[in-house]
Amino acid sequence: MSSNFLYGAHVHANGIRQHYLRYGGEASATRQPLVLIPGITSPAVTWGFVAERLGRYFDTYVLDVRGRGLSSSGPELDYDTNTCADDVSAFITALGLESVVLAGHSMGARFALRALSRGAPNIDKLVLIDPPVSGPGRREYPSKLPWYVDSIRACVHGADAETMRQFCPTWSEEQRRLRAEWLHTCYEPAIIQAFEEFHSVDIHQDLPGVGVPTLLMCAGKGGVIEDQDRDEIRDLLPSIRITTAEQAGHMIPWDDVEGFFAAFEDFLGVEL
Repeated sequence: MSSNFLYGAHVHANGIRQHYLRYGGEASATRQPLVLIPGITSPAVTWGFVAERLGRYFDTYVLDVRGRGLSSSGPELDYDTNTCADDVSAFITALGLESVVLAGHSMGARFALRALSRGAPNIDKLVLIDPPVSGPGRREYPSKLPWYVDSIRACVHGADAETMRQFCPTWSEEQRRLRAEWLHTCYEPAIIQAFEEFHSVDIHQDLPGVGVPTLLMCAGKGGVIEDQDRDEIRDLLPSIRITTAEQAGHMIPWDDVEGFFAAFEDFLGVEL
């Protein structure tokens, strides 16, 4: 099947340059917009294989979170949860998007949820893909900081797909090659702050105020969201729909791409 990738572009929003990739082909302008916020060390380009599928049904935008990919980066910027959440709101406003499906994976899910709680405009549905549920007084996030830092430093030095095998042993050659190519764009202080805020910022407080249909997708083998977490989240937001990609770890589409799309069920109004 031919690609529906349209272009990569930049927009000035929330005081920074935000880079994004747009998918959807010629019909994109007539479709509902979907904005995807990747995880802690995932530049937008690494989600291309997911965006291609989403682009069959939605006008799909994949963001480079600040400090990653081709978006603004460097020591002069802030990288806290609220600021990154405000980037999302500003992006939607700058592009004039309406009736948005806002989706985020891992860190991106936390930013998406916080954006909604801080007044993100024109959100029609919210999709939270295996967000870290750590926070003050809660159990730690299962991944450890050195996994991120060591792999970034390897790529800054110069690494290839074989180097990435020690960090991502189950990934395909193509996936590891793409990560080796782009991981150097992840600004280490931004990654460290995001990881630390997995533990210092509690996103559970944002759930009761959610007023749009929301899907929580969990990784069956990820260890990020456990049964007690599902129960707590459902108590905080009784309307939430919770699904599980049973055969996948935290990087759900990398582990089981068909299971990932199946876990959306009919939430988006189409079969992905």
